[in-house]
Amino acid sequence: MTGKLFAPGAGAAAAAPIDFASVTVCVVGIGRIGLPMALSMANSGIRTIGLDINEGLVRGLNAGRFPLKDEPGFEEIFRRVVAEKRFVATTDPAEAVPAADVVLLALPTSMDDRNVLDYSALRKVGGMLGDLLRAGSVVVVESTVEPGFVEGELAGIIGGGSGGLAVGRDVGLGVCPETANPGEIMEDFNKLPRLVGAMDERTAQVIHDVYRHVFPVELIRMPDCKTANAVKLTTNVFRDVNIAFVNELAVMFERMGIDVMTVLGAAEKKYNFQVHYPGAGVGGPCLPVCSHQLIGAASRAGAGLGMVREARRINEAMPRHVVGLVREALGQRNSDVGGSRILVLGASYKPNVRDTQMSPAAEVVRMLRGGGAGVSVYDPHYAGQEVFGAAVPGSLDEAARGQDAAVIVTAHDEFRGMDLGRMASAMRPDPVLVDARGVIGAGEAGRAGFVFMGLGRGERIPSRVSPKTV
Repeated sequence: MTGKLFAPGAGAAAAAPIDFASVTVCVVGIGRIGLPMALSMANSGIRTIGLDINEGLVRGLNAGRFPLKDEPGFEEIFRRVVAEKRFVATTDPAEAVPAADVVLLALPTSMDDRNVLDYSALRKVGGMLGDLLRAGSVVVVESTVEPGFVEGELAGIIGGGSGGLAVGRDVGLGVCPETANPGEIMEDFNKLPRLVGAMDERTAQVIHDVYRHVFPVELIRMPDCKTANAVKLTTNVFRDVNIAFVNELAVMFERMGIDVMTVLGAAEKKYNFQVHYPGAGVGGPCLPVCSHQLIGAASRAGAGLGMVREARRINEAMPRHVVGLVREALGQRNSDVGGSRILVLGASYKPNVRDTQMSPAAEVVRMLRGGGAGVSVYDPHYAGQEVFGAAVPGSLDEAARGQDAAVIVTAHDEFRGMDLGRMASAMRPDPVLVDARGVIGAGEAGRAGFVFMGLGRGERIPSRVSPKTV
């Protein structure tokens, strides 16, 4: 069916039903979101090609190795669609793009350590599409971008390719921003509404029909691409701002002897309160990037957006606050960060997922090492491998052995069920435990023999060794 989905000038009502048995979809970027998307397309009966520059990933997929072990439900689908030859992966754009009726872009929009946004992957792929797309195809951007980028810059890049194709005349261009939460993608794909926006009505209808065929969710039509992207940013930045508010409360409640987790547990009972939790920082490829995308859009529009800027400042400062808690707790036993052996529990940016993208744990590790500590990292998702330049022990017991202090940075389930007495006995005398995620209670930590401090917890368990006086 290649090249027949987009018909310039045709109204949505005049469009013929899509014969999905003859449709081919190419998903560009088959990582955390793109691979589940490609598998979902293939599982619905659509021939699907996954395109990625990662040669090792592509080889592994074609050899039957499924990489996302922390995404329940997809491995079974992967086995089935590969066996039925409905999904194949490639690194060759010239093989994949001209064969596709619909091209989905699931590419990263990352940010460097100076908070400068990086759209280079989308720009490069846009140029490639301009060279290789066939007339009549439809491009759908799932990547999170600033309002106006798709209909402005990306459309111009595609139109500037050697193929001589113009968006709106020869090919359709629209968006359906991804909304899935890593670790829960299958569940989210099957329950969360999707936004559909496009540069023309015919393209919007094609996108609507394709996603309706694949997913049993509500599809919300947006007036254009920029409005759909604005909704995506608004929902994520809402979370970032509210986490910053709770982080500020946590720091204040520490000083007041109030447990922030008790406060939030009671506040959550009020019908219009949406609970957010404090932590060592906000990581991942979504929330920090979305906030800076919105800030960038505000600057270009001549708007302030001071609340979002301040929220970013607060959340980016949380690793330093957590390191301060570690320093304070070590001081209780007449120690300092310098010369101490400190175990960071959790490398991933969120619980129960193998993903260190922009993880606050990286900054905590960097600061502790900068203070002269010998830092080890344990994360069950990286056991026996290397993360942040260090080998990860194979078990928590092994990781705790001989440590002066441990700091919980990621709330993995394994850390919620820790045998604290066993852990304390494996560590050096008068061990320190700092909880930056509300996983451990002060009482249970104290009974296990820890010097304990928790982010926003108020109650602190001091050392049995008298601190030095100045």
